[in-house]
Amino acid sequence: MTSSWANQWVNHRGGLPHFKEKLLRDEPIVVAFIGGSITEGAGASDLTTTSWRALTERYLKQQFTADKVRCINAGVGGTTSTFGAHRLHEHVLSQGEIDLLFVEFSVNDGLDRDESIRGMEGIVRQCRRLSPRTDICYIYTAADKNLTEHVPFNIAVHEEVASYYDIPSVNFAARVYSLMQTDEVQWDDLASDRVHPNDSGHALYAAFVREYLDEALGAKVDTHAVNGDAAVLLPQPMDPNNYEYAAMLEVDFATSLEGFVWKELSSEPLMNWRYDTRHLYADTLDGSLSFTVEGQYAGVLLLCGPDSGIFEYAIDGEPFQAIQLFDDWCLKAYRPIMTLFPLPEDRQSRRITIRHTGRKDERSTGTSLRILKLFSN
Repeated sequence: MTSSWANQWVNHRGGLPHFKEKLLRDEPIVVAFIGGSITEGAGASDLTTTSWRALTERYLKQQFTADKVRCINAGVGGTTSTFGAHRLHEHVLSQGEIDLLFVEFSVNDGLDRDESIRGMEGIVRQCRRLSPRTDICYIYTAADKNLTEHVPFNIAVHEEVASYYDIPSVNFAARVYSLMQTDEVQWDDLASDRVHPNDSGHALYAAFVREYLDEALGAKVDTHAVNGDAAVLLPQPMDPNNYEYAAMLEVDFATSLEGFVWKELSSEPLMNWRYDTRHLYADTLDGSLSFTVEGQYAGVLLLCGPDSGIFEYAIDGEPFQAIQLFDDWCLKAYRPIMTLFPLPEDRQSRRITIRHTGRKDERSTGTSLRILKLFSN
């Protein structure tokens, strides 16, 4: 029997009033998709044409004036909402006015409820502060862990944020689960690895989005929301430590560089990153750099791979703390891995120092330190 939660696959909440109003005025629209590998297009035979995101773009261009529709693919494989909040500005908001933002992290977010709240809430608050006329919609994709009779943990946590901020959500997982109960679909036929949909799975996801958009855009526009002051009065945060002020900074922001050189990956295997690989590289014990941030968190985005070593950091001259990020995936390719350093709760200027240790995991072929970006909040 189909479970009750699976029938609730759409929560319209505040709807898409600004997006609809721009469509009614036949104005150009920009739709952005931020999320993990499923949003990026993993599993599709061609992420630019057969992914659910690409099919949604095609639908919008068919329904409305094609040359007035622009879509942004900000999906990055293996990333959580924490990373999403930190890269939101660079990968999405820096490209101009965004009319609709789809957010998908329910598969990649872990079991730390507080961290998921901080990430998802940070995305909402940052977007509403910097781009107040952007409508937001949460997307919950399917995987074994959320194809269950009861509301899965990650989806339930994301729904807490969606409900608090009156954000609509579309639950792909609930819809797939409902179809599975009536034998209309088999999960293995949609995603052979039980996470990343194939072309049939992506097409089904795109159909869910089309159905949702048809309903949402057919609803009555909230004229007060559309015609009111562009400024948005944000409620008190659910978590005061959320990532509303998260930022991903260019590594040029660092100072006091010693033992680092500039490099880019060329022929090396790379996964989960479609952007520039220009980074600071060190492989000697004299490698160190510093940067200053003001906020509650600081961190770095490293390119970790087969030759990665252990590094350490210190805050305001306090004792250094070692960080070991090497894992089984490092044996296969380079990929971006973020790590955050907790700062004291009071917001003030902090000096972060990163340095090479010369140590490594026994499986690593070297001790390299590759710094791709810096983080602050």
